[in-house]
Amino acid sequence: MANASALETLIDLAQRESDACAKRLGAALKAVDEGEQKLQMLLGYRDDYANRLDAAQMAGITPFAYQNFVAFLGKLEQAIDGQREVLKHAHVKADMEKKGWQESERKRLSYRTLNERAAAEALAIDNKRDQKMMDDHAARTVRARR
Repeated sequence: MANASALETLIDLAQRESDACAKRLGAALKAVDEGEQKLQMLLGYRDDYANRLDAAQMAGITPFAYQNFVAFLGKLEQAIDGQREVLKHAHVKADMEKKGWQESERKRLSYRTLNERAAAEALAIDNKRDQKMMDDHAARTVRARR
């Protein structure tokens, strides 16, 4: 089994990797959140503009103004579609970062478990040695009294 300092080094490296993965995951989740906020903003703006078009049509609107409204709504739809694509990629990135973080945590915990087992084995060996020394001492004491 690997010695304790090697395991401690592996645990330290795994902790650093896990921390870096957690930071990347946090940034990816922030990008998802920001992307969702932008999408909601665009959707709200589109709905507001569509309501303005409806109101303008009720009040009477020139064909030129109508074309401008429709053209702008089309550009808003393109922006919404683009933002949905950005959001889709942000979700994929966040999922990848989450898997990477989970894998690094699994590795870190594996090293920690190995270290705990090694410490438990060392303690058991020390306990056996101490018990043997005590038994030998007790046997010598009994023999010396006889």
